This record gives sequence, C-alpha cells and structure tokens, in this order.
Amino acid sequence: MKRIFLFMVTNLAILVVLSITLRILGVDRILDAEGSGLDFNSLLIMSAVIGFGGSLVSLAMSKWSAKRMVGAVVIENPSDPTERWLVETVQRQAKMAEIGMPEVAIFDAPEVNAFATGMSRNNALVAVSSGLLRNMHKDEIEAVLAHEITHIANGDMVTLALIQGVVNTFVIFLSRIIGHTVDRVIFKTQRGHGPAFLITSIVAQMVLGILASMIVMWFSRQREFRADAGGASLAGRNKMISALERLKQQHEPSQLPDKMAAFGISGKSDGIRGLFMSHPPLEVRIAALRELS
Repeated sequence: MKRIFLFMVTNLAILVVLSITLRILGVDRILDAEGSGLDFNSLLIMSAVIGFGGSLVSLAMSKWSAKRMVGAVVIENPSDPTERWLVETVQRQAKMAEIGMPEVAIFDAPEVNAFATGMSRNNALVAVSSGLLRNMHKDEIEAVLAHEITHIANGDMVTLALIQGVVNTFVIFLSRIIGHTVDRVIFKTQRGHGPAFLITSIVAQMVLGILASMIVMWFSRQREFRADAGGASLAGRNKMISALERLKQQHEPSQLPDKMAAFGISGKSDGIRGLFMSHPPLEVRIAALRELS
C-alpha cells in the first residue's frame, strides 16, 4: 500500500504545481485564444502532456521519494546476519524472476509492511519495515520479498504510471471544461478567464482526481492477486499463505486507529471504502491462493 500511496501523493502534488505554473505562464490563455471559447484540441494535448508528465515524473522520482518519505536506509554492506540474509534472498529471487538486482532497504516502523518501487525492472527498490523483521518468521519474510519481487518483474509500477497518466489526462481535460463553464455561465466572464476559472478548475481537478483514483485502486487490487501468485511460485504457496495469515493476525481492522483504517493492508471491503482499497481483503487473497492448482 505504501508504494501506491506515495506514488499518488507525489503525482497529485506535481499536477497541482504544473497547473498553477501553466496558469501563471499564460498557457490557459492560449487555450482561449479567441477570448470566448476553449480550443478543445489544444486542451486535450495540454491535458495529455501534463497528465502523463506528472505520472512519469512521479515514477522517475519513486525510489528517491520513497526512501525519504519513510526513512528507508539502503543496505550497502550488510552489518549483521539478518541484513545479509535479506540481501541474499532478494538476490536469489531476482535471479529467478530474471530482473536486475534491486536495492534492498529497511525502514523503521512498528507495523508489518514492505514495498517495492522503481521506474523499471532493473532499477528498483525493495524495502521492509523493522516491524516485519521482528514479527515474521524467515519463511514468511521470504514470501513477502517474493511478492514484492513479482511486482517488479510484472512491471506493475510502469503499468500503474500509464493508467494514472490516462486518468490524469481526463481529469485535467474535464476540470478545465468545468472551470470554463462556471466562469462563463455563473460569473459571466465574457472574454479570457477570470479568477473563478483557476479556482474552479483546481477544485474540480482534485475532486475528479479522487473519483479517478477508484480506477487506479481497482487495478491495484488486481495486481495484488498476480503478485501473490508470483510470490507463491518463487517462495512456495504454503509460505505465501502463511505470510498472509500472519499479516491478517497483525492487521485486524479493530486494531487500527480510525485515521489509519483507510490505509490498512486489510479491512472492511464493503460500501464506498471498498472502492478505494489498494489491496483486496487478506481473507480473499488467501482463498485465491488456496485455489491455485
């Protein structure tokens, strides 16, 4: 979940900054060159440039931002048997998955968590929390690492960036249309764009971005099943199931504070909350693994 959350936060920040910058530079005025209506072709091109630009920049920054946001420390030279075992396990699994050796890092956090990120199969990062190392057995940690290695091998972050780029494009395109309509119809601006266009466009962009995140979250849930299957292939199905069961014990919904519930690795999947979950409920993932032949 951390990988998706960090990616989307970075992506949203880049989009807002780009939108304000282009407004200051007068690009929005170019889209309204006649002073009375939007040039939809130019608007769509600009939306695609910003949308995919923000997503690809987020992808390129993913390792850098992840390290700093969670305080992950890359293992350059293993200082103890645990670090040595982590590096050797990732190295072995990366070879099995036919990808380049990722950077291996540990971040200080009490919860059981791990993530992988990076802009390509051969330029990635695998990070585990100190809480995971304390609360899981080696077989279970091996399965978690295999799950993350599978994310890298499947190119999930690149695919996520492309999907995010598409939804970004439509969010920006529609938000400008909404801003233009409000500016013309409600505030009666006759030529050019008034302050209402900028304010309404940014608000609409944020609201539509939240709705568009449901599409990204749906994809995220699907890739978790594939990563579980890949983890089972690399480490063994029983180890993968055991790891998920351990996660379920560590992350019962009732143990999470309300403000963290939306970001939990497991939780209720009913109603609106289920649409914004980056991971399927753990019991569903375990059942899917048990059905694998």
